Amino acid sequence: MKKFAVLFLLLLPLFAFSESKRIEYEDFTFTAFYRQNLQPGDPVFLRLEFETYKKKFIKKFKANFIEAGNLEVYRLLDEGKLEEKATAKSKFYNIEKNVEKKHVKSVLLTASPLSTWAKLGDYVAKIEFVAFERRGVVEIPFKICEKEFISETIPLNASNTKIRTNTSSERMEQIKRLNAILDTKNYDAVYETSSFAPPTPATRRTSFFGDRRVFAYSNGKSSTSLHYGIDYGVPSGSEVRSCGRGKVVMAEDRITTGWSVCIEHLPGLYSLYYHMSQLDVQLGQMVEKGELLGLSGATGLATGPHLHWEIRLNMEAINPDFMTEDFAFSVQE
Repeated sequence: MKKFAVLFLLLLPLFAFSESKRIEYEDFTFTAFYRQNLQPGDPVFLRLEFETYKKKFIKKFKANFIEAGNLEVYRLLDEGKLEEKATAKSKFYNIEKNVEKKHVKSVLLTASPLSTWAKLGDYVAKIEFVAFERRGVVEIPFKICEKEFISETIPLNASNTKIRTNTSSERMEQIKRLNAILDTKNYDAVYETSSFAPPTPATRRTSFFGDRRVFAYSNGKSSTSLHYGIDYGVPSGSEVRSCGRGKVVMAEDRITTGWSVCIEHLPGLYSLYYHMSQLDVQLGQMVEKGELLGLSGATGLATGPHLHWEIRLNMEAINPDFMTEDFAFSVQE
Protein backbone atom coordinates (compact mmCIF):
# COMPACT_ATOMS: atom_id res chain seq x y z
CA MET A 1 0.00 0.00 0.00
CA LYS A 2 1.34 3.43 -0.92
CA LYS A 3 1.92 5.85 1.91
CA PHE A 4 0.55 9.38 2.02
CA ALA A 5 0.51 12.30 4.41
CA VAL A 6 -2.47 14.45 5.30
CA LEU A 7 -2.18 18.16 5.98
CA PHE A 8 -5.18 20.15 7.25
CA LEU A 9 -4.74 23.90 6.71
CA LEU A 10 -6.79 26.96 7.53
CA LEU A 11 -6.48 29.29 4.55
CA LEU A 12 -8.01 32.56 5.70
CA PRO A 13 -5.21 34.61 4.10
CA LEU A 14 -5.93 32.93 0.76
CA PHE A 15 -9.69 32.33 0.77
CA ALA A 16 -12.07 34.38 2.88
CA PHE A 17 -14.21 32.04 5.00
CA SER A 18 -12.75 28.92 3.36
CA GLU A 19 -10.50 26.07 4.36
CA SER A 20 -8.51 23.41 2.58
CA LYS A 21 -7.57 19.80 3.04
CA ARG A 22 -4.33 18.69 1.41
CA ILE A 23 -3.25 15.08 0.87
CA GLU A 24 0.20 14.23 -0.45
CA TYR A 25 0.08 10.87 -2.20
CA GLU A 26 3.21 9.18 -3.50
CA ASP A 27 2.62 10.27 -7.08
CA PHE A 28 0.50 13.42 -6.80
CA THR A 29 -0.96 16.04 -4.48
CA PHE A 30 -4.68 16.45 -3.80
CA THR A 31 -6.12 19.67 -2.34
CA ALA A 32 -9.79 20.38 -1.59
CA PHE A 33 -11.12 23.89 -0.91
CA TYR A 34 -14.45 24.31 0.86
CA ARG A 35 -16.55 26.29 3.34
CA GLN A 36 -16.68 24.92 6.86
CA ASN A 37 -19.79 26.83 7.96
CA LEU A 38 -22.92 26.89 5.83
CA GLN A 39 -26.60 27.67 6.35
CA PRO A 40 -29.82 26.06 5.12
CA GLY A 41 -30.32 26.95 1.47
CA ASP A 42 -26.60 27.39 0.75
CA PRO A 43 -24.81 25.25 -1.84
CA VAL A 44 -21.92 22.95 -0.89
CA PHE A 45 -19.17 23.96 -3.32
CA LEU A 46 -15.90 22.03 -3.49
CA ARG A 47 -12.84 22.82 -5.56
CA LEU A 48 -10.33 20.00 -6.12
CA GLU A 49 -6.78 20.50 -7.35
CA PHE A 50 -4.67 17.55 -8.53
CA GLU A 51 -1.00 18.17 -9.20
CA THR A 52 1.99 16.01 -10.14
CA TYR A 53 5.60 16.34 -11.26
CA LYS A 54 6.00 12.64 -12.07
CA LYS A 55 7.23 12.15 -15.63
CA LYS A 56 5.28 8.93 -16.17
CA PHE A 57 1.97 10.72 -15.53
CA ILE A 58 2.89 13.84 -17.47
CA LYS A 59 3.44 11.71 -20.57
CA LYS A 60 0.47 9.40 -20.04
CA PHE A 61 -2.21 11.80 -18.88
CA LYS A 62 -1.81 14.75 -21.20
CA ALA A 63 -5.36 14.30 -22.45
CA ASN A 64 -7.28 13.08 -19.40
CA PHE A 65 -5.61 12.26 -16.12
CA ILE A 66 -8.65 12.64 -13.85
CA GLU A 67 -10.98 9.82 -14.78
CA ALA A 68 -13.84 10.41 -12.33
CA GLY A 69 -15.00 12.39 -9.33
CA ASN A 70 -18.22 12.48 -7.30
CA LEU A 71 -19.55 14.25 -4.21
CA GLU A 72 -22.14 13.05 -1.69
CA VAL A 73 -23.22 14.89 1.47
CA TYR A 74 -24.20 13.10 4.68
CA ARG A 75 -25.42 14.31 8.06
CA LEU A 76 -23.25 13.16 10.95
CA LEU A 77 -25.06 11.52 13.89
CA ASP A 78 -24.00 11.84 17.53
CA GLU A 79 -22.42 8.38 17.43
CA GLY A 80 -20.15 9.49 14.60
CA LYS A 81 -22.10 7.48 12.05
CA LEU A 82 -23.31 8.88 8.75
CA GLU A 83 -27.04 9.38 8.36
CA GLU A 84 -28.81 9.01 5.02
CA LYS A 85 -27.60 11.26 2.23
CA ALA A 86 -28.52 14.93 2.58
CA THR A 87 -28.06 15.65 -1.13
CA ALA A 88 -28.00 13.71 -4.38
CA LYS A 89 -24.65 12.68 -5.86
CA SER A 90 -22.90 15.44 -7.81
CA LYS A 91 -20.25 14.95 -10.47
CA PHE A 92 -17.03 16.98 -10.57
CA TYR A 93 -16.20 18.79 -13.80
CA ASN A 94 -12.96 20.33 -15.04
CA ILE A 95 -12.58 24.12 -14.90
CA GLU A 96 -8.82 24.35 -15.49
CA LYS A 97 -6.14 22.07 -16.92
CA ASN A 98 -2.44 22.88 -17.23
CA VAL A 99 -0.07 20.40 -18.87
CA GLU A 100 3.55 21.51 -18.98
CA LYS A 101 6.79 19.69 -19.68
CA LYS A 102 7.53 18.98 -16.02
CA HIS A 103 4.21 19.66 -14.36
CA VAL A 104 0.54 18.65 -14.63
CA LYS A 105 -2.34 20.32 -12.78
CA SER A 106 -6.09 19.79 -13.02
CA VAL A 107 -8.75 21.84 -11.21
CA LEU A 108 -12.26 20.46 -10.73
CA LEU A 109 -15.43 21.93 -9.26
CA THR A 110 -18.80 20.66 -8.12
CA ALA A 111 -21.67 21.71 -5.89
CA SER A 112 -24.71 20.24 -4.16
CA PRO A 113 -27.68 22.28 -2.90
CA LEU A 114 -28.73 22.23 0.74
CA SER A 115 -32.44 22.44 1.48
CA THR A 116 -33.77 25.48 3.32
CA TRP A 117 -35.24 22.87 5.68
CA ALA A 118 -31.85 21.20 6.30
CA LYS A 119 -31.24 20.11 9.89
CA LEU A 120 -28.56 21.97 11.81
CA GLY A 121 -25.39 20.22 12.94
CA ASP A 122 -22.34 18.37 11.66
CA TYR A 123 -22.11 17.06 8.10
CA VAL A 124 -19.59 15.25 5.92
CA ALA A 125 -18.91 15.88 2.24
CA LYS A 126 -17.67 12.56 0.85
CA ILE A 127 -15.46 12.84 -2.23
CA GLU A 128 -14.72 9.83 -4.42
CA PHE A 129 -12.21 10.13 -7.25
CA VAL A 130 -10.02 8.22 -9.68
CA ALA A 131 -6.83 10.11 -10.51
CA PHE A 132 -3.39 9.07 -11.77
CA GLU A 133 -4.38 5.37 -11.56
CA ARG A 134 -5.42 5.68 -7.92
CA ARG A 135 -8.87 5.48 -6.36
CA GLY A 136 -9.39 7.78 -3.42
CA VAL A 137 -12.06 8.66 -0.87
CA VAL A 138 -11.78 11.88 1.14
CA GLU A 139 -14.23 13.13 3.77
CA ILE A 140 -14.61 16.86 4.38
CA PRO A 141 -16.31 18.00 7.63
CA PHE A 142 -18.58 21.05 7.73
CA LYS A 143 -21.44 22.48 9.77
CA ILE A 144 -24.89 23.77 8.96
CA CYS A 145 -25.55 26.76 11.20
CA GLU A 146 -28.79 28.42 12.18
CA LYS A 147 -30.59 30.83 9.88
CA GLU A 148 -33.91 32.57 10.45
CA PHE A 149 -36.40 32.80 7.60
CA ILE A 150 -39.24 35.30 7.35
CA SER A 151 -42.86 34.13 7.44
CA GLU A 152 -45.44 36.28 5.69
CA THR A 153 -49.01 36.26 4.42
CA ILE A 154 -49.59 37.79 0.99
CA PRO A 155 -53.17 38.73 0.05
CA LEU A 156 -53.90 38.24 -3.65
CA ASN A 157 -56.56 40.08 -5.61
CA ALA A 158 -58.85 38.26 -8.03
CA SER A 159 -56.41 38.65 -10.94
CA ASN A 160 -53.42 37.22 -9.06
CA THR A 161 -55.58 34.50 -7.49
CA LYS A 162 -56.55 33.42 -10.99
CA ILE A 163 -52.87 33.22 -12.01
CA ARG A 164 -51.82 31.36 -8.86
CA THR A 165 -54.58 28.74 -9.21
CA ASN A 166 -54.29 28.38 -12.99
CA THR A 167 -54.19 24.69 -13.96
CA SER A 168 -54.40 25.17 -17.71
CA SER A 169 -52.42 22.95 -20.06
CA GLU A 170 -50.49 26.04 -21.19
CA ARG A 171 -49.23 26.80 -17.67
CA MET A 172 -48.46 23.14 -16.97
CA GLU A 173 -46.46 22.96 -20.20
CA GLN A 174 -44.50 26.08 -19.23
CA ILE A 175 -43.64 24.55 -15.86
CA LYS A 176 -42.64 21.27 -17.50
CA ARG A 177 -40.43 23.03 -20.04
CA LEU A 178 -38.62 25.10 -17.41
CA ASN A 179 -38.10 22.09 -15.15
CA ALA A 180 -36.54 20.21 -18.07
CA ILE A 181 -34.09 23.10 -18.55
CA LEU A 182 -33.19 23.28 -14.86
CA ASP A 183 -32.67 19.51 -14.75
CA THR A 184 -30.09 19.66 -17.56
CA LYS A 185 -26.40 19.25 -16.67
CA ASN A 186 -24.14 20.03 -19.60
CA TYR A 187 -20.62 19.35 -18.34
CA ASP A 188 -19.11 21.41 -21.15
CA ALA A 189 -21.06 24.48 -19.99
CA VAL A 190 -18.37 26.06 -17.82
CA TYR A 191 -19.00 29.74 -18.41
CA GLU A 192 -18.56 31.51 -15.05
CA THR A 193 -16.42 30.67 -12.02
CA SER A 194 -15.98 34.15 -10.54
CA SER A 195 -18.33 35.85 -8.09
CA PHE A 196 -21.78 36.74 -9.42
CA ALA A 197 -22.88 40.37 -9.56
CA PRO A 198 -26.38 41.36 -8.39
CA PRO A 199 -28.65 41.99 -11.41
CA THR A 200 -29.45 45.53 -10.26
CA PRO A 201 -27.63 48.20 -8.23
CA ALA A 202 -30.79 48.61 -6.15
CA THR A 203 -30.45 47.64 -2.50
CA ARG A 204 -34.10 47.72 -1.39
CA ARG A 205 -35.43 44.19 -1.05
CA THR A 206 -39.13 43.54 -0.71
CA SER A 207 -38.83 39.76 -0.26
CA PHE A 208 -35.97 37.48 0.67
CA PHE A 209 -34.70 34.03 -0.23
CA GLY A 210 -36.43 31.26 1.69
CA ASP A 211 -39.39 33.31 2.92
CA ARG A 212 -42.17 31.05 4.19
CA ARG A 213 -45.30 32.32 2.47
CA VAL A 214 -49.04 31.94 2.76
CA PHE A 215 -51.00 33.18 -0.25
CA ALA A 216 -54.44 34.40 0.82
CA TYR A 217 -56.74 34.09 -2.19
CA SER A 218 -59.60 36.45 -2.99
CA ASN A 219 -62.05 33.53 -2.65
CA GLY A 220 -61.13 32.97 1.00
CA LYS A 221 -58.87 29.97 0.39
CA SER A 222 -55.09 29.90 0.82
CA SER A 223 -51.93 27.94 0.00
CA THR A 224 -48.39 27.77 1.35
CA SER A 225 -45.24 28.39 -0.65
CA LEU A 226 -41.51 29.03 -0.39
CA HIS A 227 -39.92 32.08 -1.98
CA TYR A 228 -37.10 30.83 -4.18
CA GLY A 229 -35.24 34.08 -4.79
CA ILE A 230 -34.76 37.74 -3.91
CA ASP A 231 -37.24 40.47 -4.86
CA TYR A 232 -35.78 43.90 -5.54
CA GLY A 233 -38.18 46.82 -5.15
CA VAL A 234 -37.35 48.67 -8.37
CA PRO A 235 -39.71 50.71 -10.56
CA SER A 236 -40.81 49.36 -13.92
CA GLY A 237 -38.26 50.08 -16.62
CA SER A 238 -35.19 49.54 -14.42
CA GLU A 239 -32.25 47.84 -16.11
CA VAL A 240 -31.79 44.12 -15.42
CA ARG A 241 -28.30 42.75 -16.02
CA SER A 242 -26.82 39.26 -16.10
CA CYS A 243 -25.23 38.16 -12.83
CA GLY A 244 -22.52 36.26 -14.70
CA ARG A 245 -21.31 35.01 -18.04
CA GLY A 246 -23.53 32.35 -19.54
CA LYS A 247 -25.93 31.14 -22.19
CA VAL A 248 -29.56 32.23 -22.48
CA VAL A 249 -31.60 29.01 -22.34
CA MET A 250 -35.02 30.62 -21.87
CA ALA A 251 -36.42 34.01 -22.88
CA GLU A 252 -40.21 34.06 -23.00
CA ASP A 253 -43.49 35.30 -21.55
CA ARG A 254 -44.86 32.93 -18.89
CA ILE A 255 -48.23 32.95 -17.14
CA THR A 256 -46.86 33.01 -13.58
CA THR A 257 -43.53 34.80 -13.93
CA GLY A 258 -44.30 37.11 -16.86
CA TRP A 259 -41.45 38.03 -19.19
CA SER A 260 -38.63 35.79 -17.95
CA VAL A 261 -35.00 34.96 -18.68
CA CYS A 262 -32.97 31.90 -17.64
CA ILE A 263 -29.18 31.76 -18.04
CA GLU A 264 -26.93 28.68 -17.79
CA HIS A 265 -23.64 29.44 -16.00
CA LEU A 266 -22.22 26.04 -14.98
CA PRO A 267 -23.37 22.42 -15.24
CA GLY A 268 -26.74 22.40 -13.45
CA LEU A 269 -26.39 26.05 -12.31
CA TYR A 270 -28.87 28.63 -13.63
CA SER A 271 -29.97 32.19 -12.86
CA LEU A 272 -33.54 33.38 -13.44
CA TYR A 273 -35.05 36.85 -13.83
CA TYR A 274 -38.84 37.26 -13.54
CA HIS A 275 -41.67 39.80 -14.03
CA MET A 276 -39.79 41.87 -16.62
CA SER A 277 -41.46 44.36 -18.96
CA GLN A 278 -38.99 44.01 -21.82
CA LEU A 279 -36.44 41.41 -22.98
CA ASP A 280 -33.30 42.41 -24.87
CA VAL A 281 -31.80 38.92 -25.28
CA GLN A 282 -32.71 35.89 -27.35
CA LEU A 283 -32.65 32.14 -26.83
CA GLY A 284 -29.16 30.71 -27.39
CA GLN A 285 -27.38 34.05 -26.97
CA MET A 286 -24.14 34.20 -24.96
CA VAL A 287 -24.08 37.05 -22.43
CA GLU A 288 -21.32 38.51 -20.29
CA LYS A 289 -21.49 39.46 -16.63
CA GLY A 290 -23.26 42.81 -16.39
CA GLU A 291 -24.78 42.62 -19.88
CA LEU A 292 -28.28 44.09 -20.25
CA LEU A 293 -31.02 41.44 -20.31
CA GLY A 294 -34.01 43.78 -20.38
CA LEU A 295 -36.14 45.98 -18.15
CA SER A 296 -37.98 45.21 -14.93
CA GLY A 297 -41.75 45.31 -14.66
CA ALA A 298 -44.79 43.77 -12.98
CA THR A 299 -45.80 41.04 -15.43
CA GLY A 300 -47.19 37.68 -14.33
CA LEU A 301 -48.10 37.14 -10.68
CA ALA A 302 -46.93 40.40 -9.13
CA THR A 303 -48.42 42.67 -6.49
CA GLY A 304 -46.33 45.57 -7.80
CA PRO A 305 -43.25 46.43 -9.88
CA HIS A 306 -40.17 44.47 -8.84
CA LEU A 307 -37.39 42.19 -10.07
CA HIS A 308 -37.29 38.58 -8.90
CA TRP A 309 -33.76 37.09 -9.06
CA GLU A 310 -33.31 33.39 -8.46
CA ILE A 311 -30.48 30.83 -8.62
CA ARG A 312 -31.09 27.12 -9.20
CA LEU A 313 -28.56 24.32 -8.68
CA ASN A 314 -29.50 20.79 -9.72
CA MET A 315 -33.16 21.91 -9.77
CA GLU A 316 -33.04 23.27 -6.20
CA ALA A 317 -33.22 26.97 -5.34
CA ILE A 318 -30.13 28.21 -3.49
CA ASN A 319 -29.26 31.45 -1.70
CA PRO A 320 -28.35 34.03 -4.40
CA ASP A 321 -26.24 36.04 -1.94
CA PHE A 322 -23.89 33.05 -1.57
CA MET A 323 -23.07 33.27 -5.26
CA THR A 324 -21.94 36.91 -4.99
CA GLU A 325 -18.94 35.69 -2.99
CA ASP A 326 -15.95 33.66 -4.24
CA PHE A 327 -17.97 30.44 -4.53
CA ALA A 328 -15.37 28.65 -6.69
CA PHE A 329 -12.40 29.64 -4.49
CA SER A 330 -10.73 31.15 -7.53
CA VAL A 331 -8.93 34.04 -5.78
CA GLN A 332 -5.71 32.59 -4.40
CA GLU A 333 -3.62 35.69 -3.81
